[in-house]
Amino acid sequence: MGRGYNKTIELTALYEISKLLGSSLNLQSNLRGVMKILSEYLDMKRGTVSLKQDYEVKIIAAQGMSEEEIKRGRYRLGEGIIGKVAKLGSPIVVPNIGEEPLFLNKTGVRDGLKKDDIAFLCVPIKFKNEVLGVLSVDRLFKDHAKSFEEDIRMLKIIASLIAQSVKLYQKVEQERQAFLQEREQLKQQLKGRYNVHNMIGVSDRMQEVFESVHRVAPSKANVLLRGESGTGKELVAKAIHYMSNRAKGPFIKFNCASIPEGLLESELFGHEKGAFTGATSMRKGKFELAHGGTIFLDEIGDLPLSLQPKILRVLQEKEFERVGGERTIRVDVRLIAATSRNLETLVNQGYFREDLFYRLNVIPLLLPALRERREDIPMLIEHFLTIFNRENNKKVSLSPEALSILMTYDWQGNVRELENTIERLVVMSKNEIIKPSDLPFNIREQDMKIKFSSHIKDALPLTIEEIEKTKIIAALEKSGWIQSRASKMLGITPRQIGYKIKKYNIHVLHDNP
Repeated sequence: MGRGYNKTIELTALYEISKLLGSSLNLQSNLRGVMKILSEYLDMKRGTVSLKQDYEVKIIAAQGMSEEEIKRGRYRLGEGIIGKVAKLGSPIVVPNIGEEPLFLNKTGVRDGLKKDDIAFLCVPIKFKNEVLGVLSVDRLFKDHAKSFEEDIRMLKIIASLIAQSVKLYQKVEQERQAFLQEREQLKQQLKGRYNVHNMIGVSDRMQEVFESVHRVAPSKANVLLRGESGTGKELVAKAIHYMSNRAKGPFIKFNCASIPEGLLESELFGHEKGAFTGATSMRKGKFELAHGGTIFLDEIGDLPLSLQPKILRVLQEKEFERVGGERTIRVDVRLIAATSRNLETLVNQGYFREDLFYRLNVIPLLLPALRERREDIPMLIEHFLTIFNRENNKKVSLSPEALSILMTYDWQGNVRELENTIERLVVMSKNEIIKPSDLPFNIREQDMKIKFSSHIKDALPLTIEEIEKTKIIAALEKSGWIQSRASKMLGITPRQIGYKIKKYNIHVLHDNP
């Protein structure tokens, strides 16, 4: 015997469900609405929709369950009633959940209920022959002889409507992801044709560098990186190495200016046991360690003249001897050198060998100073803010005024100075927004000079009082707001500076002891 559904109620429920599923692309919200209709119109309680995700089925929408209970609703394929329906693709009816060992009650929603009066109905959500998930409901009953044929028939129709909605959602989501991916690719193309891992830059100057890196990386040629300190020469050297066919080999870096001259030869070429006092064992040098890979010699302009012939020999003959040794060692190494000095001037002055210079200068790459690519500064600041906020568990950002000042600063230390400045601002900031007054004095001082020069150029001269006030504030900031020190810097007495502070209504940050 069936339950004898009222056809009007049945059609109304199906109409409401169809209308709801077509109302939006918010799948979870729509499915929660479907479960509510099942409860209100058809007296089917605790309805759930579970969708397949890889090798498990997970509840994504439910009626009459808490968020915590929904989270617990995860089943492996074949596990419990829901997992079994998802695996087999056939409906299952449990007339009495209290007597069914396969009914797991993972969500715990039925704890405390009289389970002998609850039936559990479960049908697959199928699109053609593909099982997308499972629709399940509870039925309260008293007569154990009742049939659930009409319930199953109704749930199959509803599951079919849900399947079409799920498939449409998946299709739209697929297209959305494809669109986002395409948009990201277009953004990268707009940023420039070339990109290098771990380096940031959309300026024309940096795009030229990136293009050169892409061209030179696959070759065997030696590369000479030129540019001011802090412009990222080591990052470029690493990019060339890891984009070359030597990427699986070692990348050995060595700063020629960081080791005393007496130890340089041993560091670069290694030494044999007993070669000199303290040489208690054989040690391999940087060139030997770099065999099969790349060696990066930073600040090669500081390399002593006495060692330059040995570097030249390695480049030309691919061989050398360790200090105190006689056995010739052959190596396969690509050399990337870097310098912030003018090698041509050093050659003319006799401090750098001309033949070594030409050997190194096969492919020169000039890295621009940060002040020559100011359009990259906001991206770099955002990058460093993200890093240091994460490290310090903060949410610091820059005010537009502070960013404007940083954009005009000269950055003599280039990207390295910018990085250190942002780290200091994040660590020391008491507020989430960095204002111009929070910036280091040297940056604010330059900004003041720029603004002062601008006033002069615009034929809007400052009054003597304004100039004097500016100088007093600058002296106070330099002296840590200690008036006695500031007065010495200005060449006036402490009494005079105290008078002028009151005269110009200067707010003193720290009181004198």
